[in-house]
Formats: sequence, structure tokens, C-alpha cells
Amino acid sequence: MNLTFFHFYPDLMNLYGSYANVAVFRRLLERLGHAVTVKTVAPGDAADLSDADFVYMGAGTERRQKFALADFRRRADDIRAAARDGVPMLFAGNAMEIIGARVTDVGGATVDGIGLAPFVTVQQAKRIVGDVYGHSRLFDAPVVGFMNKSGIVQGAERPLLSELDMGFGNEAERGAEGWAQGAVFASELTGPLLVKNPKLLERIAFETLRRKGADIPDEWPVDEWARKGYEVTARELAARCKKA
Repeated sequence: MNLTFFHFYPDLMNLYGSYANVAVFRRLLERLGHAVTVKTVAPGDAADLSDADFVYMGAGTERRQKFALADFRRRADDIRAAARDGVPMLFAGNAMEIIGARVTDVGGATVDGIGLAPFVTVQQAKRIVGDVYGHSRLFDAPVVGFMNKSGIVQGAERPLLSELDMGFGNEAERGAEGWAQGAVFASELTGPLLVKNPKLLERIAFETLRRKGADIPDEWPVDEWARKGYEVTARELAARCKKA
């Protein structure tokens, strides 16, 4: 089966190895025998999402985030329509803030997001930095990652991570983090997220293949390096949680 990814603003929103989320997802689907085409979209480019099978945007600096949002906002209707059609999407790092209702920067200026999600973000001068270890309602395995953000996200009533044992969530220490509705997933965790969390990768792959009517494997292909990396990270963070 031929699948098409849309990777928005890979040059602008490219912090923390964000490109690797697309690379690891593509590799998984190719190992299952599918052909994957990745269409990169720069500001000002045309992007016909009628053939989109996955939409992605990664993390950037707050300055670059503003440029990305200014362009992405003109695509809001198309993105919302694709989400209603069940197209899987992932917004990682502060790309998550772009899909909300509003973003207020550290100087107090407020701009509209694309309104895919109802939450609002207020950025602050002090950065929130640290490891995160949490749990999702979508699968059993713990979620691990790293947080480096300035935004407090308010009103994300459908969090991706329902609780944290370690780290800062959307708006509170050990609070819920991220957002997930339908096949749209968003988290300010970086690392990159899908490389660090094989079960989340599998969940997004499941949504992608199900929407296309493709066969769902009984067992997903496993990258041993990714599995071992996840196990080491999860074990070390869980041990730190117990000591806290």
C-alpha cells in the first residue's frame, strides 16, 4: 500500500531531533511492506491534504514557532477537515501549542491558533526543563521523554498522558500532559517522542493502517535498539520516582 506523510516546516520546527519521529514511523511501515512518500511543506508552499495519511510537525524555538503558526493558520480549515476525516496527526514539542485556540507570548501578545483543540497556551520567561515519566489511557506501557518548554497549557481536557509520576505536565507538576482526540496526538515531550516510546509509535501506526483498511499485524516489528533504549530509560526514571 502507498502511504503519504505531510511533514510541516522541517527546517523551522526541527529541535531535539524532531525529524526522527517521521523517520522511525516511515521505517516501521516500510518493514510491514508499505511504500511511504514524505512530502515536506515549507512556509508558503501549497499542500493538498486530500491524499494525506499522516500529518506531522515538530518542535521549534518560540521565535520560529511564530513563523510556523502564521503560515499554518491559513491551512486551519484543511487541517481540521483532515482531522475530522480521521487522518492521524502528531504535533510534538511546542507544535502542540499551535493547534490550540490561542497562544500568548512572554510579552503579553496573543495570537490565534488553528482551533483544532480548545486549549490555550501562556508562555512565560522561566523555562520548564526536566525528564518526564507518565501514563496514557491509550496503552499500558509508561511514557518517557524530556520537557523543555515555556508554555503553560490550560484547558486540555483530553490529555495524552492522564498522569505523571515525574515531571511537569500541561499546567502543573505531575499533572496531565498533552492532548489526544480521535487520531490526533499532541505532546510537548521531546526526545524524539516516537523513538523513545515504541507503544505510542505502534498506536499511531495502528490508526494509520486502520483508516486505510490495511492489515494490522498481530505483532509489530521491533527495533532492538529502540526497545532496549526504552527499557533502560523507563527503568531508570521509575527508580528515580521511587526515591523521590
